[in-house]
Formats: sequence, structure tokens, C-alpha cells
Amino acid sequence: MRAKLDQIKAEALAQIQNSDALEKLNEVRVNVLGKKGALTAVLKSMKDVAPEDRPKVGQMVNETRAEIEKVLEETMKKMERAKRELQMKAEVIDVTLPAKKNSVGHRHPNTIAMEEVERIFIGMGYEVVEGPEIETDYYNFEALNIPADHPAKDEQDTFYINGDILLRTQTSGTQVHVMEQGKLPIRMIAPGRVFRSDEVDATHSPSFHQIEGLVIDKHITFADLKGTLAEFAKELFGEDTKVKFRPHHFNFTEPSAEMDVSCFKCGGKGCRFCKGSGWIEILGCGMVHPNVLKMSNIDPEKYSGFAFGIGLERIALLKYEIDDMRLLYENDIRFLKQF
Repeated sequence: MRAKLDQIKAEALAQIQNSDALEKLNEVRVNVLGKKGALTAVLKSMKDVAPEDRPKVGQMVNETRAEIEKVLEETMKKMERAKRELQMKAEVIDVTLPAKKNSVGHRHPNTIAMEEVERIFIGMGYEVVEGPEIETDYYNFEALNIPADHPAKDEQDTFYINGDILLRTQTSGTQVHVMEQGKLPIRMIAPGRVFRSDEVDATHSPSFHQIEGLVIDKHITFADLKGTLAEFAKELFGEDTKVKFRPHHFNFTEPSAEMDVSCFKCGGKGCRFCKGSGWIEILGCGMVHPNVLKMSNIDPEKYSGFAFGIGLERIALLKYEIDDMRLLYENDIRFLKQF
């Protein structure tokens, strides 16, 4: 039995020594130590050994197994170490090579302008309120004192989904939703995307953004409106910015006005940017019409207010001296990475 075990060990060690891959070592393990291996066959033949010799034979088999496993394990670790070293040499990184530069995104000029306007009005105590882009005719027109025969309601100006549902043409409908809640006083701005049936050109788009503001409280006057918007213009365009109000007409405000700011390029002297006038139109505003208050169950005898509407794209075009609105939507990385 000793001779047979020595033969199995010698053959196993020779196979281990001649193995040049981990797969071949696994084959040796299976052929010698596996369920159908040579050593296992010896253990199965123990039934033919005399009972008094079985402990001695069992010990010899276990010693042989231990020796083979030890050499097998050492050889396997040596092969794995050699393989890992080769792999590390193959994957070595040349730290002198220039690194790959990560592409970093940029904030869109519209986003920058929106956040700047929101920051200014939040600093004045205003709340930012968002509303639905799909609106009813009532909230988009009727509740804002716009009659059924008004040109703005024509299909060539407004995107109708059906007779009563449309894509909002202004964010003023959000103001009506807030007024109907009856939680007075109100100081809010409603930023968001609006839709109008316009041709795409350098100054128009069928989809653009507006920020509309509303203040409702007791004893609100036109002086409050002027002071608020003058402060807003100084914060946005610089401390030396002057404002000018021109009479205008909007259905939902009375009196109404358009506000101009002094040209921040030439200081009001006149240049190409302001077309020689020294002033740039920036927004529309006015005192909230009594009919608008009544339709939202607010007593115009006790409460008054003012409203204003700012075109966000116009702010971005002016602030960053962009001469074509289409650049804001073309997603040209050469343009966007400037911001």
C-alpha cells in the first residue's frame, strides 16, 4: 500500500511541476483528490484491508493527501502571483501622458436670468408660484377681463386643444388661481413657459418664458409699483439704471404702462444697442383692474394691487447682448459654453 501511495504522490508532484497554467493544476486536483481521483479510489478499497491495518493505511492516505495539497496550493499561489504581475505590467499607466479633460456642462442663459429675477423678488418678500401650462379659457382670458371678441383669443394667436382648453399664452392664470384662494395679502411671481402662435425669427418664438408678478393688499398705489420695479431694474442692470413709464393699455390693469430702462451700454446717451433713444423697453405693468378683483371674490373697495409681466428671453437677450433669440434654443455647445 505504501508503494502505491508513493507512486500516486510522485506522479501528482510531477504533473504539478509540469503544469504551466492554473487550469492544468485544477485538472491535477480533480484527477488525484477528486471524487473519482486516485487517492479516493485507495480509500474506497479500504474494505479489502485487514481491520487491524486500516488505521495505519488511513493515516498514510491522509499524509499523502496533505503533502499533495500543500504543493498544489503553493504552486497555485505562485502562478497567480506571476499572472497578476504580468497583468500589472501590461496595464501600467503612463502618468506623463496628458489627462482626458471632462466635459463640464453650463447653465443655460435662460436659467441664469430666471434665477437672477427670482432672487431679486424673493429678497423683496415675494413667493414663487408655478401653475399649469394647459389652462382653461376662463383662467387664461375671461378671469383677466379679456372679452370673448378680443383678438388675442383668435386661433391664429392661441393654441387651442378644444373649445375651452388651450396652451396658456401668459402665466397670469396662475395669479387668478392664487387670488381665488382668498389668502390675502398676496406678493407673488409666476414664472413659466407660455405659448403663442408666432413665426420663429430673431425676436419671436411659439414657445417662450414669462415671469408675471402680482401684489394685492390694502392701500396699494401706483407709487408702490414704480418703487418696486425701479428697485428691480437697479438690482438687475446696475445701481445707475433709471426707469421711465409710458401709458399703455392692458385689459387686466387700469391704469397700465410699459416700463423702459436707461440703456446700460451707453448710460442713456444713445447707441446702436438702444437704437439711439437711450432707453430700452423691458416690461408691461399696471394697477389690477377692479373687474379682475371682483371675479376672484376680492372687494376692490378694500383691496388694490399691481401686476407686471416680464419676458424672460428679453432679459437674457439684453443682459448678455444676444441679438438672435433662436440661439437660446439651438443647443449649440459653442454658444452655451460662453455662460
